[in-house]
Amino acid sequence: MLGNLLKPEFEELIEAKDYATLREAFSEMDPPDIAEVIEDLPPEDSGVIFRVLPRDTATQVFEYLPLDQQTEVVDALGTGQMAGVFNGMAPDDRTRLFEELPAEVTKRALSTLSPDQLKIARQLLGYPEGSAGRFMTPKHVSVRPEWTAREALDYIREHGKDVETLNVIYVTDDKGVLLDDLRLPILVLAKPDRKVSELNDATLVSIPATATRDEVVATFEKYDRVALPVTDSRGVLVGMITVDDVLDVAEQKATEEIQGLGGVEALEAPYFDVSLQSMVKKRGGWLSALFLGEMLTATAMSAFEDEIARAVVLSLFLPLIISSGGNSGSQATSIIIRSLALREVKLRDWWRVASREIASGIALGCLLGFIGFLRIVIWARVFHLYGEHYLLVAFTVGLSLVGVVLYGNLVGSMLPFLLRRLGFDPAKASAPFVATLVDVSGLIIYFTVASLILRGALL
Repeated sequence: MLGNLLKPEFEELIEAKDYATLREAFSEMDPPDIAEVIEDLPPEDSGVIFRVLPRDTATQVFEYLPLDQQTEVVDALGTGQMAGVFNGMAPDDRTRLFEELPAEVTKRALSTLSPDQLKIARQLLGYPEGSAGRFMTPKHVSVRPEWTAREALDYIREHGKDVETLNVIYVTDDKGVLLDDLRLPILVLAKPDRKVSELNDATLVSIPATATRDEVVATFEKYDRVALPVTDSRGVLVGMITVDDVLDVAEQKATEEIQGLGGVEALEAPYFDVSLQSMVKKRGGWLSALFLGEMLTATAMSAFEDEIARAVVLSLFLPLIISSGGNSGSQATSIIIRSLALREVKLRDWWRVASREIASGIALGCLLGFIGFLRIVIWARVFHLYGEHYLLVAFTVGLSLVGVVLYGNLVGSMLPFLLRRLGFDPAKASAPFVATLVDVSGLIIYFTVASLILRGALL
């Protein structure tokens, strides 16, 4: 019953300093559930809970907390509790936390580690930021090729207790060079006297310690493994990366790409943890650039000032034309960026994509053009709007929509290819940026079509 206590009841126990009841309540709960309770409590109460939890449980609960919550708990804990938690954490999770902590806090945290754990922490922090070495775990089990299956299993029983996963066992030589990997069931089902070197069950795939996070995610997706070994430049096994770590990396990458599509620099922290100054800085740069780009729209309109003065009716449909081009371009950009990320489309496929987007642009433009034409004709006949030349105006808007949507599709689909070819992240082709590019061109297309169709009538 105590395991089902609501948040207010936990707060009441903490306020009453009834630590015995708290300890009993948490003893009936799993670490993920305790972490969920802590997420809803203020930092000072979180520190109290960690003090009443057994050391092993506290470590497990801490690893389930989001990074921002972990930082708050570190501030609330004393040196003794920090030492217990940090020394018990998985090295890869601890490294990610150290990356997020302020420099002074990280320095203090490192000082609480045991000599062995400090050596591991410094090793992982020594790899480039965002590389495989930063989020691998150095704890793994490796066996020798000349051992028998019985010897290998005996070794695993003795040394595999603290390893993150035993689904995969690695085979190394006497210098630590990675030779092979084995799924544990293959080793368990093998005859006891059979050599490890005779048990090859799959192609060996490894990740360099300097590989980027994108390369790591791509390798896991390609080979569909639960864990992959990490090697240094000499092929020596230095650690492994498990699929749960890759999921964290993929989530972070997807978040940055989604924010980039909206024309925002990656926030690199939860929304409420980003200061107002930082938020303005990360959003202001893009907004300023887009604002300057939109000034070109005003410049383009001034070039057609005479046409607007003679046919004021044309200005009524400017938002329609501009938004349609921007929307179609944003759609195309989003689709191509995601296709490039999933490797459904490659750089060499640009012409195939362009051909496809031209066809879809014409089809979508005709659809919107027909709707726009129909709307103008109906409103003109029912409400007597747009003057005696309403049919010419309808044709102008309809044809302009075909051209603008076609152009938006083409620009939106090709911009990610251009950025990838120049070595930039295609996700930087944000939807607002594409819309700004298409706005200016849409005006030119619209008034060019209008000057051809309405010359001698309204112009």
